[in-house]
Amino acid sequence: MKAMILAAGFGTRLRPYSEIRPKPLFPILDRPLILHLLEQLRGQGFGPCLVNAHYLREQLAALLGPRPGVELQIEDEVLGTGGGLRLAMDRLAPGPVLVLNGDTLISCRLDELRSRHLASGARISLVVHDHPRFNNLRVGPDGVVTGFRVGSDHFDPERGERLLAFTGVQFLDPASLAGMSPGKFQDLIEYYAGLIECGERIKVIEVRGHFWADIGTLADYLALHRDLLTGKVHPWPDFLPGLTGPVRLGEGVEVEPGAEFEGWAMIGAGARIGAGTKVRRAVVWPGARIAPGTLVEDRIVVG
Repeated sequence: MKAMILAAGFGTRLRPYSEIRPKPLFPILDRPLILHLLEQLRGQGFGPCLVNAHYLREQLAALLGPRPGVELQIEDEVLGTGGGLRLAMDRLAPGPVLVLNGDTLISCRLDELRSRHLASGARISLVVHDHPRFNNLRVGPDGVVTGFRVGSDHFDPERGERLLAFTGVQFLDPASLAGMSPGKFQDLIEYYAGLIECGERIKVIEVRGHFWADIGTLADYLALHRDLLTGKVHPWPDFLPGLTGPVRLGEGVEVEPGAEFEGWAMIGAGARIGAGTKVRRAVVWPGARIAPGTLVEDRIVVG
């Protein structure tokens, strides 16, 4: 089955860091997030993979352009989550296809979710979970979506309705996108809401007991590293095996005398930590330089 990673967004909630790198290239344990996703897809039997790019697209092109099994869709205009998929429709067909957000990690077996989608007979299946912070997808007792971006006062538990959260993982038949105007901006959720109004049955695949993370904010990005480095979570069996301890130093890191680490820390390859520096609960990107005597706490250091 083909796959597509949505990687064209601006990452506005992560500014100013996202002005330096697009979100899918934010390092997770010193490796760009999108490379973790591509490895997961390859290891679970998906491919080839199409990646769309708009914002800071030259960085995505430089990283992914030479990689076998990966195609780039360069978008000169802002097309949104739906417009990017619509542009890719002919390249993805015939379906079905797996679509992932380029700023999330999920530990589920994607191949098992594929089997559940194929068995359902649905044209579109959204992978969902119970995540109170993001629960705004109304689902009926038959597992069919009845509303998007719904508040807690707009569902009826007595009728078997629930509010769940969309993980950003979905399976779809590319032909289901034909109702969009090609080359135009389109919000995918708004488009799906229109399909429901026209009688489309969008089903859900609910998952439990998994790990999921969205790096949409600085707090989320730091929390992901905290959980990984302290051993609270482990996304999948081959996710950077050999990870030990709450402080991880990338290749070629220089730590000058008197520098100290407290709590957890990820120090990227080639970084230099100045003498007398204190690093607490922080991610230092590859090649960054921290001046002597600096306190680095609860933040990203980009260089």
